[in-house]
Amino acid sequence: MEPKIQLRGVTKAFGPKKVLTGVDLDVARGESVVIIGGSGTGKSVTLKCILGLLTPDSGSIRIDGREVTALSTAERDMVNRQVGMLFQGGALFDSLPVWENVAFGLLSRKQCGREEAREIAVGKLALVGLKPHIADAWPADLSIGMQKRVGLARAIATDPEIIFFDEPTTGLDPIMADMINELIVHVNREVGATA
Repeated sequence: MEPKIQLRGVTKAFGPKKVLTGVDLDVARGESVVIIGGSGTGKSVTLKCILGLLTPDSGSIRIDGREVTALSTAERDMVNRQVGMLFQGGALFDSLPVWENVAFGLLSRKQCGREEAREIAVGKLALVGLKPHIADAWPADLSIGMQKRVGLARAIATDPEIIFFDEPTTGLDPIMADMINELIVHVNREVGATA
């Protein structure tokens, strides 16, 4: 069976600084993989290359057997519809209530109306351990840990086949970091995604 995600010989440099030098990676469907390394070693660059936010200098990136490095913007959008992302800083919109943050992908792709999107958002918030009243709160009113949970709910709101996590516990104390890590494992099992 072909891997869900496959990288072969991926390289990326920024000027004279070589960040990725021949990265090979296979991630099976439903498998979870963690890339560990120090600051500046290319973890986020690898992720951005897979997502199409950066173009690798050379190499191949395949999702479901399809080469994705040279796709048009519209084709890339279609591939990325199967992807959920939990960003390092949370990347929540302060001007939107929590439920709209969670439902942002659903609403921006016009996958459903606002009422249905809110119901989905409340359901995903429950999956990450947040009560329904949090849906109407503003991100700035939440603790960092709660913001991470909202980010996780947003990452799974569209029922993605693939979920990427970019340093999801950055800025958290060790106890909260452990809680978020356990929550990620639990949620990933629940949705059955490749991560």
